[in-house]
Parts: sequence; structure tokens; C-alpha cells
Amino acid sequence: MPTPRRARAASSADSPATASRRTRSGNPKTRTPRHPKPGSGLPECGRTFDGSTCRQRGDHFCEPRADHAVAFCHEICVHTKDRWARRPFILSPWQRDGIVRPLFGEVRWDPEAECYVRRYRIGWIELARKNGKSELLAFVALYMLCGDGVESAEIYGCARDTDQAKLVFKVAARMVALSPVLSRRLRVIEHSARIVDEKTNSVYAVVPSDALGNLGSNPSCVIFDEVLTQPNGDFWNAMRTGMGTRLEPLLLAATTAGDDPSSFAKAEHDECVKIADDPARAPHRFVYLRNLPEDADPWDEANWYHSNPALGDFLSLAALREEALEARNDPAKENAFRQYRLNQWVAQSTRWMPMHLYQLCVGTVVDEPGRLREQHARRPAWGGLDLASKLDLTAWCLIVPDGVDGHVSALWRFWLPEAGVTFLDEHTDGRISRWVKAGWITATPGEVIDYDVIENDITADTGLLRVAEIDYDEWSGEPVRQRLEKRTGVPMYPVPQTYKAMTHGMTELMTLTRSRAWSHHGNPVAEYCFDSVEVRHPPGEPDLIRPDKPQRGKTGKRIDAVPTAAMAVSGWRLRGQKPAKSGKMIVMS
Repeated sequence: MPTPRRARAASSADSPATASRRTRSGNPKTRTPRHPKPGSGLPECGRTFDGSTCRQRGDHFCEPRADHAVAFCHEICVHTKDRWARRPFILSPWQRDGIVRPLFGEVRWDPEAECYVRRYRIGWIELARKNGKSELLAFVALYMLCGDGVESAEIYGCARDTDQAKLVFKVAARMVALSPVLSRRLRVIEHSARIVDEKTNSVYAVVPSDALGNLGSNPSCVIFDEVLTQPNGDFWNAMRTGMGTRLEPLLLAATTAGDDPSSFAKAEHDECVKIADDPARAPHRFVYLRNLPEDADPWDEANWYHSNPALGDFLSLAALREEALEARNDPAKENAFRQYRLNQWVAQSTRWMPMHLYQLCVGTVVDEPGRLREQHARRPAWGGLDLASKLDLTAWCLIVPDGVDGHVSALWRFWLPEAGVTFLDEHTDGRISRWVKAGWITATPGEVIDYDVIENDITADTGLLRVAEIDYDEWSGEPVRQRLEKRTGVPMYPVPQTYKAMTHGMTELMTLTRSRAWSHHGNPVAEYCFDSVEVRHPPGEPDLIRPDKPQRGKTGKRIDAVPTAAMAVSGWRLRGQKPAKSGKMIVMS
């Protein structure tokens, strides 16, 4: 197979297997004595590449090994995306000198195998997002597939699920397609997410964490993408223990900081911090950490380069500036900015609503909630309902697009059993009782909410306003739903309180707040809820969001005004603003 002069890496040349063959044929340049004479010490390394031979002994940095890996990347691999597509994959200095050269150049003498092997069996790379982790992992996967000289190599791309694991595979597959050398050597099987090197009977395959039979594999290389999404260490340990029979295995993980202090990824991160401080703690582990210290100013652009070494190279500084500007005014976005852009470990739950923006949306204020509903009589509205039974608030929100202030109005009702009033008074300095007295909350006798009162009030509201639909928490009582739908004649839609189901409404609600396009009319209970609400994102999905419900029996925080408003807004946006169908026929040429 024709290859560039320096990059004989796509064949088995300069590999341990080739070195062994040359030794048997008597080549003095690569001969490694398998049984050094007593007292002679360890043999020379003997690794040769591009006319240079390593003469060092014992644990050392092998220049030919490091040069070989870099040459494979520069002369055989190519970029796959955007304006860099089809160009040679020239490693940035931080990638080349900080990761690739030490990862593949550091070697040690293995007394069992009686030869020199790579020092690092495990690698951990922790960077902010969009710093080229996928491309770097794709290069390593291809190098270990056909550049490392291993017969029947097994390279596995691992992640939380198939879609996540395919992110690196797709980059590698595209790299193969665009590289003249790799496309002749390797065969990509898209439907099964595999890349095959028939010359050495080697394969690169995608394996999600929920796949069966992981323990039956014999990996020579494991590429672990976004470890922060792993629920525990079972998959990691299964793949790691499978490498035991390989001479020079490599488990390489690349991830961004997470938000769960009890997660497997956080435990590994903490261990890597200790190894970075004291490499002798685990000399077989390679660590590359770029986390911005917690006490650093997150808004100082000079600090961004620490967690984003690609900044100003292939990562846009303008994009980070835009995200930072938004994050300064949004606590939830600040948390995401710190985690994904500054690579800081953060808390799962974060404050969501910037209350200074919320206060700008007060609109028309009234002393009696009933008067506000009367002012909106006969106007179209969309409802959101969250039922509770004991200590929690039951909340009902009406979103009126054509509100009295010329934009969206939000009207709430809240109900609470008397036992809940007593409990929450103890945690709110008596505010709940004051709101009951003023009519903002309806208290029902006993320890359990009276659903008859709720049904009567909602039925009255649907008679006063033209309610198009009601979106409700799917965990609410089915008998109540059936009675409400029968009494009001309004269709009701269940909404699971999941990330995907709640993201749209929460996002739209924040958009209305930022543009001052709605009025909450100074409802004090709603303000109490918005001031209390925290949100969380699923691991690795910063664009998905849902409210984080507080522990009802341990805290006085309540958030029920928020999900009801989000559900009502989502219903209005999804089904209340459908464009009118045109009767005209459009002919496309």
C-alpha cells in the first residue's frame, strides 16, 4: 500500500510485530535482546522511525514512537467538517505536545513480556466542549486500528447509548472516506457501525453501555466518550478488565465536567486530580485536565483559554462572548456556561429565574384575584394544572394571550389543605396564612385537599374565559381529570414532568420574561414560587431542562406556579398558534 514517506503508519511497519520480525531476520537497528546478559542492565529501546532510532534504556520518552503517532495523524488523517474538511489533520501544539506525544511516546520495560511497552494503559482527557475531542478520539481509534501494528485488534467506541457512541464513529468513518490512504485500507460498514481492517483482521465497533455481552470482548483499545453520562462504573470496569491479555492496551476517556458530585465520573475526576499532583500514585494513567479553578473570574476572557485550549484556533471567541453575555443574566445559563464552557464541576440544581427580570413583568396590579379574572372575561385562554394532596400547593394557571396589558397575562389559583398552611407558615414566617386571608390561596379543611372545591373553581373559570385546552401533570388523579373534562367540556392533555416534555414551556416562559412580553400581575404566591424554583439538566444535554421539585416535607419552598405556567404556555404555543391553511395550490418546478 503506497503511503507518505514518514507515515508508514497505515501498515504494520514500525510496530512491535514488525520489530520482532526484523529481529528474527537479523536487522541490527531494531534488534532487542530477549534475554539480556546478567549485569548488562536493560537493553536499548531500539524503536526506529524515519531514520531515527531510540537508544535509551529503562523507562523513557521514545521519540520514534511519538513521531510515528503524530505522522499518522498529519499525513494520513484528514479533517472532516466545515472549512477544514479534506485538509490534513495537523494537530495543534496543545494536542500534539500535551496529549498525543506523551500518550504514545512514554514507554517502560515490561519484565513479563521482556520488551518495551507504552507506559499509559488508561488516559483521561477533560476539556470544555467543542475543543475537538471527537476528532482527536477518532484519530486515536484509527491509529489503534491500523497504525499500531496489532493483529486482530479490537477497538470499541463506548458511550451512554448508541447515538452518543456513534458521534466519534461517524467522524472516524468520514475520515476514512476522505483519506486516500485509509479509504484503500479500511472498510466502513455503516449499518452496523463498524470499521474493518481485513489485512490484520482488526475491527472498530460501537458499543453502548446498555449492550449485552460486554464482558465477552477482548479490547486492545477502548474509546470512552463523555464519561459524565455514565450512571455508574460498571461499563467502564467491564471494558477495562477485558483488556488484561493485551500487550499494549489503551482505555482513553474524554469528557466534560459534570454536575453530579456522587457520580462515577466525579470520582474518576477526583482521582485524576490526585494523579496530576502525584504521577507516582498511578504511573500507568495519563491525565490531561483543563478545569478553570472555582475562584477564577468566569467573565474574564483571559481565563477562558485554560479550559478551551482551542480558543482562537478552531473555537470561536465570538461564540463564547455571546454565551457569556446571556449567562450573566440567567442563573441557569451561567451554570451551563461554567460546566460546558469553563469545564467546572457544578451543582445539578441551579436557580432559574432572574428575579430582576421577573419584576419588570408585573403589569397591571390588583388587590383581589377575582377582579383580575373578571377583567379577562370571554378572552381565549390555555390552562395548566398541577394537583397535590397534602403539604404541596395545588396550582391552576390560565395563560391569556390577549391580556389586559396588550400582551400575555398569567392568572393563577392556588389551593392548600389547612394542615399544609400550618406547615408552610412555619417555614415562611406566616406568609401563607396572610395569602390565604387575602384570597391568593384557598385553604380547604383537614389534612387532604378538597378536590370538589378545585373542580368548582376551575369550572367557574372555564365558564368565565374561553379556555381552549388544559395541560396537566400526568401524575394527577385520573378521576379528577375525568370529572373536570366532563364538567368543563375542555380537552385535557397529559404532560409528563420530564426534560423533553418540560423544556419547551420553560424555554418559552423565559423568552416571554426576557422580552417583557407577559404580565404576572404581582401575584405574591407566583413570585414566591418563581423565586424558589431551581432547574436541572440531564447529563450531557444542556439544552434540556425541567424544574427540580423541592422536598415537600423538609422545606418551605414551593414551585407549583412555574410548571403550571410552563405547561399552559407550551399548550398555547404548540396548538394555539397553528397557521391557517391556504386554499391556494402552489406548483413547484
